[in-house]
Amino acid sequence: MIDKFIPYGRQEILQEDLEAVKAVLESDWLTQGPMIVQFEHAIAAYCQAQHCVAFSSATAALHLACLVLGVGKGDQVWTSPITFVASANCALYCGASVNFVDICAETYNISVPKLEEKLIWAKQHNCLPKVVIPVHFAGQSCDMKAIKKLSDEYGFYIIEDASHAIGGQYLGKPVGSCDYSDMAVFSFHPVKIMTTGEGGAVTTNNPLWDKKLRLLRSHGITRDSELMTITPEGSWYYQQIDLGFNYRITDIQCALGIQQLKRVDQYVAKRNLLVQSYEHKLSDLAIRLPRVSEGVYSAYHLYVVQLDYLNKISRAEVFKYMQDQNIGVNVHYIPVHTQPYYQSLGFKFGDYPLAEHYYANAITLPLYPALTEQEQDHVVESLKQGLCQI
Repeated sequence: MIDKFIPYGRQEILQEDLEAVKAVLESDWLTQGPMIVQFEHAIAAYCQAQHCVAFSSATAALHLACLVLGVGKGDQVWTSPITFVASANCALYCGASVNFVDICAETYNISVPKLEEKLIWAKQHNCLPKVVIPVHFAGQSCDMKAIKKLSDEYGFYIIEDASHAIGGQYLGKPVGSCDYSDMAVFSFHPVKIMTTGEGGAVTTNNPLWDKKLRLLRSHGITRDSELMTITPEGSWYYQQIDLGFNYRITDIQCALGIQQLKRVDQYVAKRNLLVQSYEHKLSDLAIRLPRVSEGVYSAYHLYVVQLDYLNKISRAEVFKYMQDQNIGVNVHYIPVHTQPYYQSLGFKFGDYPLAEHYYANAITLPLYPALTEQEQDHVVESLKQGLCQI
């Protein structure tokens, strides 16, 4: 028994992070300053995208990405039911409708064959989606080349929900390059690959969308004279030319993010090593381990196993046993369409059977760069005992 609590994920804050944040706190700019520009340039360069706009959260980023693409009343946005609710809520914020596409049983990402099947049906019934939001679940990129091919055929935009996936790769390019999408959204919550405390970002290769995202991020206000309706009265002058929001990130957060980004490759490499160790140590258990598709390098934000073969015990019993061993297991995610709010919109149990089967058997084991071999061994042995002794 290890006395120290082992969470399913956690941030790493080093001395250089503290020093960078302290330097901003002692500077003239706590917000709307130079660190934000530096952070955005660093993310864009890392992802090999032309533009990056940082936000107060990935939820804010998803919302404005939808708005910039013109999502509104009468439109449909499709996403995966296995995700955090923000991936669907962002469409509702815009007045649009949400629908879901069931997952692939192997990767837990959106199923391309099921997406194509649903698109064929939607075209026949004149209800094609305006936007599809593929979610790179647990850090593994969806099959973006195949989804882009469908986008070209059926005429929908693509917003990658890459909240789990910075540091991952698809077909040799960084996730977020937007080679096969219109925009990609990242999250910098503390349990993600890197953190700014709270925060998010959008990458895109479209300069007009970049400008629109920046405008809507800060109340729809501009100081650009070329966008104004009259000649500015002076250097103090500004105009609100659209209905925007206060979705700004701070220089304090971006200072932390710049330092964290320097270690992303190191973090992802360590996560992959820990996964290899899990695969070896869990190979003799009657559970299903996650699989990564060919051409994908997963960022491994999460490590989710499937307890498919339980007979006399329940997932809840295994979960409690692990917690009793001081291990902070979790479950990612409850299918969005089963949430009471979405049930009130007309969704029901049974709508997406693969997602529901996945959820019924899923349990998330601890995975983060600072996880020690001793701690991982404790997780593995506890899971083995839990499956055998309850």
